[in-house]
Amino acid sequence: MYLGIDLGTSAVKAVVTDAGEVVAEASENLTVSRPGPRMSEQSPEDWWRATDAAVRRLKDYAPRIDAIGLSGQMHGAVLLDDGGRVLRNAILWNDGRSESECRELEAAVDVPALTGNRAMPGFTAPKLLWVRRHEPETFERTRTVLLPKDYLRYRMTGEFASDMSDASGTLWLDVGGRRYSERMLDATGLSLAHMPRLVEGSEVAGELRLDVAHDWGMKCVPVVGGAGDQAAGAVGAGVVVEGVSFLSLGTSGVYFVPDSAYRPNPQGGVHAFCHALPGMWHQMSVILSAASALTWVTALTGADSEAALIGEVESSGAGPGSLYFLPYLSGERTPHNDANALGAFVGLDHDVDRARLAYAVLEGVGFALADGQRVLEEAGANIGEVSVIGGGARSVYWGRILSAALGRPLTYREDAAVGPALGAARLAALGHRGGDPAEVCPQAPVVETVQASSEETERSLARFPTYRALYDDLKERFPGLHDA
Repeated sequence: MYLGIDLGTSAVKAVVTDAGEVVAEASENLTVSRPGPRMSEQSPEDWWRATDAAVRRLKDYAPRIDAIGLSGQMHGAVLLDDGGRVLRNAILWNDGRSESECRELEAAVDVPALTGNRAMPGFTAPKLLWVRRHEPETFERTRTVLLPKDYLRYRMTGEFASDMSDASGTLWLDVGGRRYSERMLDATGLSLAHMPRLVEGSEVAGELRLDVAHDWGMKCVPVVGGAGDQAAGAVGAGVVVEGVSFLSLGTSGVYFVPDSAYRPNPQGGVHAFCHALPGMWHQMSVILSAASALTWVTALTGADSEAALIGEVESSGAGPGSLYFLPYLSGERTPHNDANALGAFVGLDHDVDRARLAYAVLEGVGFALADGQRVLEEAGANIGEVSVIGGGARSVYWGRILSAALGRPLTYREDAAVGPALGAARLAALGHRGGDPAEVCPQAPVVETVQASSEETERSLARFPTYRALYDDLKERFPGLHDA
C-alpha cells in the first residue's frame, strides 16, 4: 500500500492505493489569506495541521503503508530561519505582487536562456526579490527556501529536498540540465546553501521521522521526491509518455503535454518544466482561474453550489448570445504573462440571467484554455489524446463546452478528480519497488469521451477571435485597469 498526499490551495487530500487502486481517501479544507491587492498567502502550519488530520483519518490503513509520495501547489515561497522555523506566511502561486521584480530580474539576467521560462509573478524567485525589497529583515534571516509540499517533507522527515518538476517552477533551475542555475540564484541574492537538494520524483528523499510515524500509526517508511501538482496529476492520469496530454480543471487551468526532449517556448508564455520522471520534460500552458471562476460566479449569483449552477445552465438551454467572459480574475499567465489583467463580462443586456452569466464563465475558461492550446501548437507540442482531470472533471456538460472551444474530443477517466494525490502514491510505488513507469502509471479506464457537435464547434470557432481581441482592446482602451 502507498500513501499519496497532495497539498492543494483549497484542501489537503490524502489517498491510499492497494495494487495500484485507490482504496481510501480523506481531505481537509484550507483557506487563503489576501492581505493586500494581488496578494495570496497561507500559513505553513495550517498545511501541516490539515495534513496530519487527513492522514489520521486513514489510520485503518496506516500499518500497511510501504512508502509515501508528496504532491503540492507549485511556486509558493516558504522561508525558514537557521532553526527551521517559518519566518512569515507562504506567498502562493497565484500571488501577483512581484510584477516589478520580474522586470528587474529579466533586466539583470537572460532568464529565458537560463531557465527556459519567462519571469512571472507566480514563480518563486521574484517573490524573494519582493521580500528582499519590502521585508529586508525577513530576507536576511532566511536560511532555507522551500516549496509548499517540501515543507511537509521537512516536517515529516527533517530533510530539505525538492524534486525536479516542482523546482522547475522556481526560476532557479536550469531545466534542460536538471540542476540549479547559480546565476539565477545570485540574481536574487541567494546561493546553493539556501536551496534544498534535488532528487527525481521517484527517488527516495528521506524516511518518516519516528515521532511522526508513531502519531500516524506507521512504520518509518521512505518518502519519495514526489512532484509539483501538475506533474503529479500527469503521473496519476498516466500521462507519462509522448502523445497523451491532459487538461486539469482545478483552481487554475493547466494544459499539460509530456515530452522526451526539452523544448522551451518562453515567448509564448509556455512553461517548459521537468517531468516527475527521469529523462522526461513537459510543456504547459496555465490559466490562473478555471474552476475558481465557476466558484466565483456561483457565490456572486447566490447559487446553491457549482454543480447546481451547471445543472441550471444545462436545463435552461442557455447559450452565449452576445455575452463574453474574460476569466482573468487573478491576472493571467499563458499567453499574456500579465499579473494585472482583470476579468470582465462584455455584452450584457436585459436578457442576461444567472444561467447565461454562468454559461459565459464556462465558455470563457474554455477560450482561455484554447488560447493556451494555440501557443502550445505553435511550439510544436505533440498533444495527441487529451484527458480531463481535477475537480472540474466531474462535469461532462462543461466538457462539451470545452471540447467545442478546443476543437477536439476530451477523454474522461475513472478517478479523474483524485489527480495529483494518486500520482504521488504512484511515485511512492516507483521509489519503493521500481518498475516501468508506463506499467506502474497506466491510464485509468475510460468513462466517457466527450465531443462537441460540429455546430457547437463551429460556433466556438467563430466566437474565439472576438474573445482573443477583447484582451488587447481593453488593455489599450483602459490601461489603468491593467496597472491597478
